[in-house]
Amino acid sequence: MRKLEQFDNLVQMFFTRAREKGDKPFLWHKSGGAWQPTSWAEAARQVASLATAFQALGLKQGDRVMLVSENRPEFCISDLAIMAAGCVTVPTYTTNTERDHHHIIENSGACAVVVSNTKLAKTVLPAAIRSSAMRMVIGIDEVRAGQSGALDFHDWKDLIARNPADPETVATRAAFRREEPACIIYTSGTGGSPRGVMQHHGAILHNCQGCVTIISEDFGWEDEVFLSFLPLSHAYEHTGGQHFPIALGAEIYYSEGLEKLASNIEEVRPTIMVVVPRLFEVLRTRISKQVEKQGRLANFLLDRAVDLGGKRAAGTATLLDTPMRLLLKATLMPKISKRFGGRMKAMVSGGAPLNPEVGIFFQSLGLTFLQGYGQTEAAPVISCNRPSAGLKMDTVGPPLEGVEVKIAEDGEILVRGELVMHGYWRNEEETKRVLKDGWLHTGDIGLIDEKGRIQITDRKKDIIVNDKGDNVAPQKVEGMLTLQPEIVQAMIAGDKKPYMTAVLVPDPEWTAEWCAHTATPCNFRDLAHDPDYKAALGQAVERVNRDLSVTERVRKFILADEPFTIENEQLTPSLKIRRHVLKQVYGARLDALY
Repeated sequence: MRKLEQFDNLVQMFFTRAREKGDKPFLWHKSGGAWQPTSWAEAARQVASLATAFQALGLKQGDRVMLVSENRPEFCISDLAIMAAGCVTVPTYTTNTERDHHHIIENSGACAVVVSNTKLAKTVLPAAIRSSAMRMVIGIDEVRAGQSGALDFHDWKDLIARNPADPETVATRAAFRREEPACIIYTSGTGGSPRGVMQHHGAILHNCQGCVTIISEDFGWEDEVFLSFLPLSHAYEHTGGQHFPIALGAEIYYSEGLEKLASNIEEVRPTIMVVVPRLFEVLRTRISKQVEKQGRLANFLLDRAVDLGGKRAAGTATLLDTPMRLLLKATLMPKISKRFGGRMKAMVSGGAPLNPEVGIFFQSLGLTFLQGYGQTEAAPVISCNRPSAGLKMDTVGPPLEGVEVKIAEDGEILVRGELVMHGYWRNEEETKRVLKDGWLHTGDIGLIDEKGRIQITDRKKDIIVNDKGDNVAPQKVEGMLTLQPEIVQAMIAGDKKPYMTAVLVPDPEWTAEWCAHTATPCNFRDLAHDPDYKAALGQAVERVNRDLSVTERVRKFILADEPFTIENEQLTPSLKIRRHVLKQVYGARLDALY
């Protein structure tokens, strides 16, 4: 078993790995239809030169530098260079509005911004020009501006070319302590304005150590390959998809996006993937539909696999199931494995609650599926399922190495350890609310089972209390609704009301099939008022209701005007629903159902 060395900071860890790996490939991007590598040595040279350039431009230790970029090699190099210069990275979502950017610039006091291109600069520059502290803009690609105001513009590649530096010299200068700030990550905000979480070097390094232990002990630490898909501005991908691979000395491929994700997986053949539950739900639906079209045998095998997976999860599988398990290993599972590249060690789900049925589905197909749990305030990984602890899909596994977890009297999960943030940036009131006597109050309700695994039951603030005082966990019901083929998204409501209601987004593929089957024109505005269409959706709701308690059942529903998306601000960038936004849009119509 290999252990992770004790590093003082993230920059030291990177330069150490670069020294060990030399000319081996590190970062991959698609260009001209082919994957192009950047070696560890070349990345180290660029990080050193860019860090030297930042200092030459007058950036000082502790200055905040905003980073707005898609997932690409330059994001990683810029992030490490900002830290190597002694500054603090403020990674920001590419989907942010001008208002969002202005809030983060003003709140963080960022004096420089690295932005990838003119398209993203269109929302960044107006916010930067209006800000009080912003002095300079560094464009990775060409960034054009109609009027710069007081801002100085610099070219990313030119800065590197004009400031050659020795990686060893820069590495020696980067003598930061583990407790010093590495980045300020703004929470995606399921309610209210984003808050800046101060993550120190030791917090992320602590996370890396815990995750390396799982890989080393449960899977074997070899030449790992990651496919980076989630936004790197999100704490989950920033640690799990960037710094954790660096800790392992792994290669990182940057996905071309959701549309090409399936083909990217087959091309890259990753060993580890870090993904959110919503993507797994989409993949589950796609796999099921593709198998449906392959005839009775394929459907029979898939049904048997899921049935057997359910038995194994419940602990009811017997020796009589062995022949079927061997048949599935010889027929269905190799085909599924090939679609995921053929060498996948583990797919790790985090960022939002996972419906256990989805996890069992992938486990049934022979893929090792791990659900993790965390928060931006904990760098962000608190716990993760691992085979050695016994995989149980309704848990999020035991805490990482060196993490203390306890359950408060009201059921809230409390966390302590080096991974816990030092506080919210310039927000002492919120910091005092969540950090008490060294314990992070997560706002999540849960329990710890007999094997030390954490089980999340719900968010404190998301619990719906009906007019009789009964509690309903909305995420559980919403998860069950979206597992139905007719429904792609859902939000339930019912606070201080006699029963639950819901806003539903019908699945577009199911809708098209329904329209074709019933010879109905597929105009969604008209379908929203079609009693037969709504009755068909009602059957899906009733299927879910059969497995719910009386207080949880959805009695009435309305159809959403459009899907919940990041662009309409009804989803966070990590694909969680923004309840406060949806309630503003649909609150009056939901109230009218009572």
